[in-house]
This record gives sequence, C-alpha cells and structure tokens, in this order.
Amino acid sequence: MPGAKFDIAYVFDYFPKLLSTLGLTLTIVGWSILLGLGFGFLVALPRLYKVPILQRVSQVYVSFFRGTPILIQLFLIYYGLPELLKLVHADVTRTPVLVFVVLTYSLHAGAYLSEMIRAGVTAVDRGQVEAAYSVGMSGFQAFVRIVLPQAFAISLPVFANLVIATLKDTSLAFSLGVMEMTGKAQTLITLSQHFVETYIALAVIYFVISFALEKVFLLLERRLLKHDRRETDSGKRFGWRRAPSLRGLLAKTARAQEGRSRA
Repeated sequence: MPGAKFDIAYVFDYFPKLLSTLGLTLTIVGWSILLGLGFGFLVALPRLYKVPILQRVSQVYVSFFRGTPILIQLFLIYYGLPELLKLVHADVTRTPVLVFVVLTYSLHAGAYLSEMIRAGVTAVDRGQVEAAYSVGMSGFQAFVRIVLPQAFAISLPVFANLVIATLKDTSLAFSLGVMEMTGKAQTLITLSQHFVETYIALAVIYFVISFALEKVFLLLERRLLKHDRRETDSGKRFGWRRAPSLRGLLAKTARAQEGRSRA
C-alpha cells in the first residue's frame, strides 16, 4: 500500500517522538555490553588456559552465536527458554520481554567479546608477565596490572565496533514488541503512513549516535596509546633506535656465522 505524500516537516516532527525512546535503546545496549563482558570472560578463560571439556563448550557457544542471525536467537530465547525451564518446573512466562531481549544481546555480544579478550591477552608479550612474576606479583596481580590494561588498549577498536553494532542491532528488538526507537517508528508509520519521513528521522538519529560513539572511542584510544606515541616521538627526536628482537639477533648471528664459514 502506497504511503502518504512526502512532507519534510514530518521528519523534524518525528525527531522528538523517536528520541523519547532513546533511553530504552541505550539501556539495552549498556546492559548487553556489561553482561556480555562477563559472559566473554567466562568463555575466554577455558580457551586461554586450555581446559579440556570447557574449552570445547566455549567453542560451540562462540560458533553458535557468531554463526546464526541475532533475530533467530531472539526468537529461540524468547520462545524456547521458557519451554526448557518448564522441564525443571520454573515458570518465567511473566518475565518482562525486555529481560529476554537483554539476555539475547548479552549472549550474542559475549561470543564476540570472548574472541576479543582472547586475542588481546595473547597479543601481550609473555616476557612482561614473566617479569611481573620475577618482582613478586601473583598471577592475578600480573593479569590485572600488566596484561589487562594492554589487552584493553589493543582490543579497543574491536570493542568500539561491537558497541556500535549492538546499537544498530537493537532495531530488531521491536520484533518481540519492545518499544525502542525502531518499534516507535513502526507505530508512527502505522498511524501516519509517512514511511520515508519516519525512516529518514530514524536513520539520522542512529547515524548521529554512532558517529558520536566512534569519536568518543577514538579519543579514548588516543589517550590510552599516548604514552607509547610519546616514547616513539622521543626516540625519533633524540635518534634512538628500537631495541632488536631476540629473533632478529639470532638471525643476525646465524648470518654472521654463515658468512665466516664461507670465508
């Protein structure tokens, strides 16, 4: 069915109406990322420490939530989880829909965050951890003080992309009746039949929020890496050279020995 005649005035009229549900959208994003970090740590640890059975379980979890559409995950958790809980005589039929939505997005984000955590931790030089042990730090202290800050700085761009992706994915929550921004947009379309104007206003709001988040994370990344950049600039100013790696020294020694043997 064709919509009403295009009128740019509706775009400006719909901005405040859509922004009235922005708080709910950001609430879903915030809780999903916060809980997702918890799930991500729990899933990443067995793979980092190679716990036999739990490692396989975490791999299945990550593969499922990364390999299936989030819309399908929403339906499976909203309709399937209550049926599974009935087997243990737990009734969750009166649980608010928002709880199932946040749970789904948290599990979805946790799969990606676990890979981010695992990649960030393994990227930190193992020698720094051994140096921390040598000065008397425990394993937990070395992880919190040495590994975690560096892993976070390394993984920040991936984390920023995930937050922005989660913000955009919340547009699917309206399929379960949650009245976030996209759900509000569908209501406005039903009442006025101004399809294009509503989606233009909605797209502008998502773009502005995503752009603002991108800039915030960029500033945070620059702040975290400021110390490394300052050392690099100082090295260039005073003519310092980067210390050669152990692999480079071994290769250089091998080439020198090979040259002497030929001579």
